[in-house]
Amino acid sequence: MRESVLLILRVDPHTSNEDIDFKIKEFKHLADSAGYDIKGVVIQKRSPDIRYQIGAGKVEEIKRNVMGVDKVIFYNRLSPTQVYNLTKMFNVETIDRLNLILEIFAKRARSKVAKLQVELATLTYELPRARELTSILKRRERPGFMGLGRYGTSYADDIQRRILKLRRELKTYTKSQKARRKRYRSLGIPRVAICGYTNAGKSTLLNALVGKRCTKSANQLFTTLSPITRSMRIDGRKVMLTDTVGFLEGLPHFMIEAFRSTFSEIYEADVILLVVDASEHHKTIRRKLKTSHSTLFNDWCERPIITVFNKIDKAKCFELEPVRHLAPNPVIVSALNQEGIEDLKTKIGELLPPLETKEIILPMSPESLKKLSTLYKRGIVRELHFDSCIKVIYQTSHEEMKKIKEALDVR
Repeated sequence: MRESVLLILRVDPHTSNEDIDFKIKEFKHLADSAGYDIKGVVIQKRSPDIRYQIGAGKVEEIKRNVMGVDKVIFYNRLSPTQVYNLTKMFNVETIDRLNLILEIFAKRARSKVAKLQVELATLTYELPRARELTSILKRRERPGFMGLGRYGTSYADDIQRRILKLRRELKTYTKSQKARRKRYRSLGIPRVAICGYTNAGKSTLLNALVGKRCTKSANQLFTTLSPITRSMRIDGRKVMLTDTVGFLEGLPHFMIEAFRSTFSEIYEADVILLVVDASEHHKTIRRKLKTSHSTLFNDWCERPIITVFNKIDKAKCFELEPVRHLAPNPVIVSALNQEGIEDLKTKIGELLPPLETKEIILPMSPESLKKLSTLYKRGIVRELHFDSCIKVIYQTSHEEMKKIKEALDVR
């Protein structure tokens, strides 16, 4: 049986109805993705209250009607003092949107690295709150700020030590990740990263490009937390394609930092596919594109970007012009129906690092046939002619071409 929740959103008095609708829609989707049964939504327009985030009168009103609800979730970020006061007033667990996101992360995490990243994000979020909550409890436990002694700060100290340990473990993973990328680079294998706002269809696009079901896709937020990498061919050229975690409006820096190893797959790719849900209103598309661009460019991203407008099969009336200035190299597709996938592959091929072309001449011998097999494995054989010798029109990256000539002793 699903837990029942009450959702609460406080907005500033000047907030537009359009902004409120966007936040509520996404808030509900988050709660549903976490497995909650939404019993109601409360919206209040006012400036924040230092004690409760919402007004004291609204708190009293909710208190009288909160019976039968297992949890209260605020869209707004709550301070430890506000959590303490609200939980005491409602007599049910009270959390905020970031707690909700972390709950979803914890449920979706499958790999060891994803679990470490989720734990790091959770503890980084918890540390300042643990310190403030300890202070609150000390003041209520007995007179004198230091009434509980050393015991009162041990919880926060334990969190700090665990954070340091998690960072060391993730650093080890990052090193192996860099070694893998270096190996791909040395072989001349380009990398393409799929990113975009959560639930835009990134995993479905990966499956469509690779040509088989490689990863789970669902109408849920944050289906993918760990990078999933598969190989594909673009005009005969081997490419490594990686699906990454989705973006979300209002994600704090500490959460992005916790998933540094995942986001690095985007920043170090040769081409980035920025996936957008084309079935949404152009104002929503523009808002999500701005969030995606902010996440990408705040962390220095100079890679070529292809804006992939996905789910065109669900779009009643798609308009590109209102968002064209935010959509470099636009391609319209339906990953589910394979529509536009070949056009996307062509565009990827155009933006990949250029290949070096060379005519390689091999003597007619059994040893040359072995060398020819190596050429097929490590690059693209465009033309092949057998005469008194073997002539090969061959393409690969500049770095790989040098290695091929040295390894095979070809001219």
